[in-house]
Amino acid sequence: MSVVGVTAERPYEVTIGRGVAFGLASAVDGCARVAIVHPRVLRKQAAALGASLDADVTLLEVPGGEKAKRTKVLDAAWRTLAEEGFTRSDAVVGLGGGATTDLAGFVAGTWLRGVTYVSVPTTLLAMVDAAVGGKTGINLPQGKNLVGAFWEPAAVYCDLDFLTTLPLDDLRGGLAEMIKHGFIADERTLELFEADPAALLDPASDALAEAVERSIVVKAGVVSGDLREATSVGSRVGRELLNYGHTLAHAIERREKYTWRHGYAVSVGVRYAALLSRNLGHADAAFVERHTAILGSVGLPLTYEPGAFGELRASMNLDKKTRGSALRFVLLDAVAAPFVEVGPDEGVLEATYAELAG
Repeated sequence: MSVVGVTAERPYEVTIGRGVAFGLASAVDGCARVAIVHPRVLRKQAAALGASLDADVTLLEVPGGEKAKRTKVLDAAWRTLAEEGFTRSDAVVGLGGGATTDLAGFVAGTWLRGVTYVSVPTTLLAMVDAAVGGKTGINLPQGKNLVGAFWEPAAVYCDLDFLTTLPLDDLRGGLAEMIKHGFIADERTLELFEADPAALLDPASDALAEAVERSIVVKAGVVSGDLREATSVGSRVGRELLNYGHTLAHAIERREKYTWRHGYAVSVGVRYAALLSRNLGHADAAFVERHTAILGSVGLPLTYEPGAFGELRASMNLDKKTRGSALRFVLLDAVAAPFVEVGPDEGVLEATYAELAG
């Protein structure tokens, strides 16, 4: 077991290990009522966690995946808390993937203007991404996460035992974010993938456990320095650093109507960012090839549909990093050497996409 501290307005700890989910009891000690927000597939696990608590427990079942992040689900959650008499001294727990924890965190942050929230992520992607950083939110028909708030958890429990039942494609999706973390901040993570990529696809391996911890350390360090994502300038890159590869990734997700796994879109987006870094005269060819080799070694996608650039480019204007009409890309000179490119040449953007799709 290991513990990673996150410095924020309300500091908290991320506990990583096998069987650590039952540490939840200490995080909600003293709360008379606890709501556990969970998808149907985790009904048994939610009941087991609830039984371990010295509190009146409400099991709040929500749809799986992004369907949880809808206004009608949020409204139903609020109404349940009202009916059960939840007060400001009670707690909300998110048990599930990133969509579930995003919703649960937003419920906690908005109920009575904020109650205790604890995150228990059960997917690899949620552990290394959504569970750490305090971003919460729901979706609208016009786009993902358009309504949300920053609300830090009181604690996060990343129980690696949950990964043993995770489908392989879901595991791969989480690896994409971990590879991204390696390129933006941690050479050792990249070395783990290069040494034995098969081990990173094994939920029981020590290599995966180490890589998960390192990835969480990267994310915790970035968000501790820039909780609310101030605008980055040049090589002074704050929380925006975590968006490496996400400008194209988000456009792909919108084009696919969110049927692509987030990590798969991130994989393509990260490779595009590496190519763009090189084509703008920064990174070298070996740096690009390292992206391609590592992503490909664990079966992640490397290309996207030829001829789709026009639609994707229009969608990029909706990216959260865009300021006014200026498109912004987080790029790299090398591993852990980021910079922000504002308004890159449109011809280079299109040529880079043609190279990616080709």
